Parts: sequence; structure tokens; C-alpha cells
Amino acid sequence: MNIVRIGVFSILTIIYLATGLALEAQNLLRNGGFDSLRDGEPRAWGTQTFAGSAEFSIDSEGRTGAAVKISSASGSDAAWTQTVEVPAMTRLRLSGWVRTENVEQGPGNGRGALLNIHTFEGAETRALRGTRDWTRVEVEFTSLNRQEVQINALFGGWGQATGTAWFDDLSLEVIDRFEPGGETLQAAVSVASEPAAHQISEYIYGQFIEHLGECIYGGIWAEMLQDRKFYYPVPAPRSIWRTTGAGARVLAASPWQVIGPRDNVRMTTDHAYSGNHSPSIELSGEPGGIFQEELGVLSGKDYAGHIVLRGSASAAPVEISLVWGDGPNDRHTVVVDRLHTTHVTTPLRFTAGADTHEARLEIVALGGQGEIVVDVVSLMPADNIEGFRRDTLEALRELNSPIYRWPGGNFVSGYDWRDGLGERDRRPTRSNPAWTGIEPNDMGMHEFVRLCQLIDAEPMITVNTGFGDAYSAAAQLEYANGDRRSEQGRLRAMNGSPEPFDVKYWCVGNEMWGTWQLGYMSLNHYVQKHNWVESMMREVDPGIVTVGSGNIPGGWSEGLLRGSADHMDLIAEHFYAQSRDDLTAHVRQVPNFIRSRSDAHRRLREEMPQLEGKDIRIAMTEWNYWYGPHVFGELGTRYFMRDALGIAAGLHEYFRQSDIIHSAYYAQTVNVIGAIKTTKTAVEFDATAYPLILYRREFGTRPLEVDGSSDELDIAAALCDDGIWLTIGVVNSTWNTYEVSLDLNGLRPDGHAAGWTIHHENPMAHNHPGEEPLIGIESLPETDLNEPVTVKPVSINLYKVRLR
Repeated sequence: MNIVRIGVFSILTIIYLATGLALEAQNLLRNGGFDSLRDGEPRAWGTQTFAGSAEFSIDSEGRTGAAVKISSASGSDAAWTQTVEVPAMTRLRLSGWVRTENVEQGPGNGRGALLNIHTFEGAETRALRGTRDWTRVEVEFTSLNRQEVQINALFGGWGQATGTAWFDDLSLEVIDRFEPGGETLQAAVSVASEPAAHQISEYIYGQFIEHLGECIYGGIWAEMLQDRKFYYPVPAPRSIWRTTGAGARVLAASPWQVIGPRDNVRMTTDHAYSGNHSPSIELSGEPGGIFQEELGVLSGKDYAGHIVLRGSASAAPVEISLVWGDGPNDRHTVVVDRLHTTHVTTPLRFTAGADTHEARLEIVALGGQGEIVVDVVSLMPADNIEGFRRDTLEALRELNSPIYRWPGGNFVSGYDWRDGLGERDRRPTRSNPAWTGIEPNDMGMHEFVRLCQLIDAEPMITVNTGFGDAYSAAAQLEYANGDRRSEQGRLRAMNGSPEPFDVKYWCVGNEMWGTWQLGYMSLNHYVQKHNWVESMMREVDPGIVTVGSGNIPGGWSEGLLRGSADHMDLIAEHFYAQSRDDLTAHVRQVPNFIRSRSDAHRRLREEMPQLEGKDIRIAMTEWNYWYGPHVFGELGTRYFMRDALGIAAGLHEYFRQSDIIHSAYYAQTVNVIGAIKTTKTAVEFDATAYPLILYRREFGTRPLEVDGSSDELDIAAALCDDGIWLTIGVVNSTWNTYEVSLDLNGLRPDGHAAGWTIHHENPMAHNHPGEEPLIGIESLPETDLNEPVTVKPVSINLYKVRLR
């Protein structure tokens, strides 16, 4: 690409703004004073032990209110931690108060008691040792392109310490902001007039959903209650929630709490409706029951569900109430007047009277004597669509992916697909085999296929080759695709779907090359298992398209192709990019991964006789960025404008590699490293969704070679199917403005081009559900492609013009 400098600014002009220019001293830390507790633990804080043994506790008599405390007699390197979002391009101050008692260096000569920014070299306060009263410490640092930092109230530090330290009144404040400036550069680009032989597959825009975190439950599925079938015993014997190292708050015990005497609630195994037991509430002359809090509701919105109850006639009536406040009228109640010794299902319907994420569902028996048993409860927004969140479903339709991969991911290697069949209330709840929390099995194969029908997408199913076997995989395929004369087809019809699902694409296992995978085995053994599973599946339905579980790094793909080339149509590859401080380097990770995987498979085609005459292309069944704090549940990372640039540049690379890449599945769709983010009551597209939406909607399918594309200014072009429309995509991953001259080599625009842009001057800008979005797709003024095209810094741009 020919570049001419026509600006007068340096490549990166740093403009410092004084602290007094509208910089408000806002504490970015949540609960920096440690006074807000839940289950005896400070909200928003977790603990981490790097070495040795430490005791973590809360001292109610801190400097001001409560304080956190770390003690160790034998020595420890440990911390109270919080991962917090910070604005890019800022200078920040971390400060707080520390008290010590007999703190001395332990094994490895730890520094003492201090505050620090995790993995930030030099970003630590002075360390206190010995016995010191409350002492203020502070350190300043610059965030650059970091979007989050881990704050440590640290005991030890680069070694272990002994003694006791207290921490209180921590604060993280912005003290300066600076803005990057850039040059205006000229670029010359040539677009070929004849398309390549291979078309761009629509399956490049595929998506992947897994039973993990809040992707399905809390994101796609509309159920509002946690543990609605009482997998965990009530009351919880320990803290209901725990915080992961990345800041996600995950369920660790029953979320149901007791109304009335705690000892009156026990778990009964007698005639359990779902699973092994149900909570029984004995009444002893006063009302008793259970409740679940932290439900999200909106004023005026209806909520519907049902409850399965049984019990003594003397325990009635039972009130089931949706409660949104502390006042006597801040509730809507459904009354069950009579109880029976057999299971009886009662419908529920409520209208909320306020906006809150702190509503609760109460189930209270008022009769005073006898017992009630609560077997199952369900509550959803009444506007759900066949069990799916209406707002999420609308977002999925706008995302417009043509194919979805399910149910995993690592989850699938411990998943029994039969658990997801039959009446949802009676399906067993299991511990999630690969991740945290529980799996209620409310969304099984029927629901997944129905989801695909509702959003006009094709289903892809992964079979379990971890703990699963060939017989189970073949039965699963027959259940999906067999007619009603087959054994499994009859069962599917009995479960409400008489017509076959006709699932064409099947992944044979997931990441079986990974030692973390349930059922992992050596390559030579797995080749045998893959061939066994795939062969039995072919016997059931010879027309399916199978995908082998590949991985170029470490030689797994090569070994699998050598031993199983006759037992797969496609081969899977996965990659995840991390965070890089340099903007262009951060963006280029994604296209570089795609290109390296493609080049490696081309080399295998040249070198391996097993591939002669075969066209086993790549299915990139997982790809994305994966870094940062878990804001939206487990693995619920947030995405930024710079990540959108990388996804768009990745699409460009997929277009260039369309001869060898069959499909790609952005991982994952909702919340979990997702393109869509949800709260309990709102949905919003994250930054990475917009290039997927825009290119799927507007970009062509017949790729044209581009001469002059670069790492800094990534340009792709394609004709639409009819050859009448030309599309050009431009990703500018720099701070510079470009004036781009296009040589179209005989392609003649018939007028000006329509255009769209995804742009924000801050590469760390992001959207959040329920707030006005900062990032979106904006229309550009009509553009004459015969004249230089102005491309803003940090932007994705797509132009579409009709040809003569």
C-alpha cells in the first residue's frame, strides 16, 4: 500500500487534560469500605492465595466501619481482590488504609502488607511491616489500553509474610485523562474485477451456544428462578454464592431461604417429583415457607409460571407472592386454598409494581399446622416465546446467524442428551459437568431445534465422545433424524415432535485433544474412538455432515487426518485471542490466527497422501477474543470497540481463505464471551455483534482480490451473488485518518455508494444493557468511490454500490 503523509501531527499526540477540567473524583471500586456484606462476605470482593496458608475474615471494627483482615502464622502470599473496569487512556490513583500487627517477612521474604495492581510492574504501594496503626498508602499508574485491572489488598507480596493485616477504605480514582491524536495518510488500493473461484459461505456467520454461565439460563431461556427443582438442599449449609477469580458470582448452594424457624425445613425423598428430594416445611403454630430473592422485574410487566405443591390440609392456605418492595402493598399474591397429599400444579400470574432487580418470590403456608412440600416452581416473563426470552429472541433474529452449534463445548463431554427429554419439570437437575453451578436440563434437543426454527437458523449438534460412546451418539442421531418407525423416532414423537428434526451437521466430540476435556485420551486411542462413533452414526443416517475434533497446535489435526480422513467431512479448529496494549497488534491477532490455521491445513493437503482427492475443509467451531473480567456471569467478558475491529478484520480473513474454510462459529452468542449481553431485564448488542450483523446483511459472497490491504488498514471486497453489486469493507485499526484511493480495474459504479460505519474514538468504548449504546451501526453519506474515500480512525466501514 502506498502511503503519503499529509498531516502535521505526530503519530501519537498525547494531550493531557488537567485534573481540574471536569474530572470528578469517583471511586471505581465497588464496596471499597467493605461495609456491604452478603452471607458474611464483602460484596464485590474475593480472595486469592498465591502461596502458603492464610485466614481471611471480616473485622467489624475497622478504621471506619468494617475492614477485611488477613492472618498467617506459617506464612502466606494472599490477597483480598477485586477486578474492576477502568477507562482507557487514563492515569489513576489507588489508595487505602492499612494496619498491621507483628507482620514480618516469611518464606521467600514477602514485602509485608500493601496494595497493588495485579501484573502491573511497579504499580504497588509501599509495604508495611511490624505493628503499625492505620496508615494511608497510595500509588499512581496509567491504564493505557487496559480495560480492567485486578486490585489486591496484598499480604506478603513476591514472597510470604506472617502476622496480621487489616485493610479499609480503598479507593481507585481517575486523576488524568489523555487523548490520542494521529496523522492523515493517503493510501492507494487496487480491487480485482474477477471474483475468486470459491464463494464465501454464509456459514462464516455461524454462532455457538453452550450450557455455561448465563449463556442459556439467564440469557436465552426465560426462567427467572435459580434451582427451581431443588437440586441443592434447603436451607443452604454454606454461602449461596461464591466469586470466581475473574469476578463472576456463581451459585454454590441453594438460593432458597427460609421464612420462619430454620429447623422446620428439611429435604424429603418421599415421592420426589424431580430429582431426589424436595423441601418440606413443617408448621409449628406460625406461618412458614421459603423465598428466593434477587429477581429482576419491570413495573407493569406480567410474570407467569406455576408451582407444584402437596401437603396437609391443615397447612393451607398457601400464599405465593411476587414482592418488589417493603410496603404492605408492594406485592401481588396468588392463594392456594386447599392442599392435597398428591402433586397438584397451580398456575401463577403476577404484575410487578416497580422496576427492581431485588424482587423476591415468597411461598408461605399460613395454616399453622401440618406440612407443605414444594416440588417445583417456575417463573418467567409472561411475554416469553415458548420458554425463550422475547428480548433475547429478537436480538438473535437481528443477529441473523444461519447456523447454531450446541450444546458444547466442554459441557458436552459429560452431558447425557437423554436428560433433556420429556416433561421439563421432571427432567433431572445435574451438576454442570464442566463448569460451575447446576444444569436444570430445561433446554434440551427439542428446545434447541425449536429455537433454531424461531430464528430461522440451522441446527448443528455436538455428540459426546468424552464420557459418551458410539451407541449413545447413534441413538441421539436416530432420535433427531429417524422416522416414527425407528425406536428413537417413536420416542421423539411421544415427546411431541412427530416429524424428524433433519439435523445435517454433527460435530464428533469437542476439543478431545485437551487434557482438561472429560474423557481425554491419547491421539492414537482417540482416532479409534472417533472412527467407531462416526461409523455408527453413518449407519443411522449416511447423509449427515460430520466434523472431526481437530487442533493444529501439537499435531492433533495431522494425526486425526492421518487416521480418520475417511470418517469426517470437515475438521474443527478453535482459537481465542487475548488482550494486547497496542491497538493494531490487538486487532491483528484474529486474522493472524485464521491465516495460520488455513496455511497449516494447506500444507497438510500437500504432504499427506490420505487427503488426496478429498476436500476436508475447516469448520472454525469456536473463535473470539477471551480476556477480561467476568461481568455477565461465568466467562461473561465485556467487549469493546477494539474487539469489534478484530472481529471485522477476522471476517475479512475468512473471506480471503474461503477456499479452505467452510464455516465459522462465533463463541459464544449470549453473555458467555458473547456478542449479546443481558441483565435480568434488558438486552444489548455488545461491540462485537455489530460487524457480524453488518457484514452478514450487506457484504457480498464472491470475493475479489485486493492489492494494498495492510495490517493497519485491512480492506476486503466482494461481489454479491448476482454480480450487480460491489461491496468493500475497510477496517482502520490505527489512530490515523486515511484518504483511500480505489482502483476498481474496470468495475464501474452506477452512482454513489451507500455506506455504513461502526466507530468510536475510544477503543475501549462499550455498550451495556439498559443504557444508551455507545457503539452501533451508523449510515454514512453517499460516497463517490471514484474519489478518495475518507476513513476515520478506529473504525469499521462498509460500502455498497450498484455496478453498470
